[in-house]
Amino acid sequence: MAKLIDGKQISKEIKDELKELVAKKKEEGMEATLAVIQVGNDPASSVYVGNKKKACEYIGIRSLAYELPEETTQEELVELVEKLNQDDTVHGILVQLPLPKHMCEDDIIKAIAPEKDVDGFHPQSVGALSIGQKGFVSCTPAGVIQLLKRSGIEIEGKECVVLGRSNIVGKPMALLLLRENGTVTVCHSKTKDLKEVTKRADILIVAVGRPKMVTADYVKEGAVVIDVGIHRMENQKLCGDVDFDSVEPVASYITPVPGGVGPMTIAMLMNNCVEAANMK
Repeated sequence: MAKLIDGKQISKEIKDELKELVAKKKEEGMEATLAVIQVGNDPASSVYVGNKKKACEYIGIRSLAYELPEETTQEELVELVEKLNQDDTVHGILVQLPLPKHMCEDDIIKAIAPEKDVDGFHPQSVGALSIGQKGFVSCTPAGVIQLLKRSGIEIEGKECVVLGRSNIVGKPMALLLLRENGTVTVCHSKTKDLKEVTKRADILIVAVGRPKMVTADYVKEGAVVIDVGIHRMENQKLCGDVDFDSVEPVASYITPVPGGVGPMTIAMLMNNCVEAANMK
């Protein structure tokens, strides 16, 4: 029986620490501010944006919301981002993805000033991570590291396998595990003998975007399993990339979906925002 890693509880600890820090900074006359831009009204995006606003409110971060219509042009969006780049009272800028089809996400991400890139998606932030320099780290992988550390799970010297190589999770996840002195393998759709590779893992991080793909026969007895995926099933229940019922008896620690990695993403976004304000 695996121990459950409670992302809700750990994210609350982080938010409470930030709340204390923000209150102290306010006494010194500094207020952290996050600008959130949403283009169109994708329902999932609206839920995320709502959760981000709630987290800002709880911690004491001022949040500015820009809700733009679907037909906003890329030029208009870039103009708004550049205006916020110039605004010294704004410390973090977040453009909610996905953007409408007529916009190039890469161009928009590049338009955000790296020192305000609290999502950690700017090429400069990613480059800094890859060579071990300071910069913002993508929130989901940063959250996974906190889940492991705050659950007392040693990363150093461990065999770590990351399943998935996306720019938002898989690649930065591998770099962060390396930074913690893990021995890292990245698997993907072209990996041969996938189960043999994943069965070597002391720590298995799954971010493939396929519901319940990872079953017990992918997992070594006693491994730590972190499930980054989230999907809504036909019965409206949520599930991850890991088949929880099959893997849970084999693992030593496992994250549930929901309530595992999800809450950590927002906690780390708040952490990045407070850091951005401190750098000022």
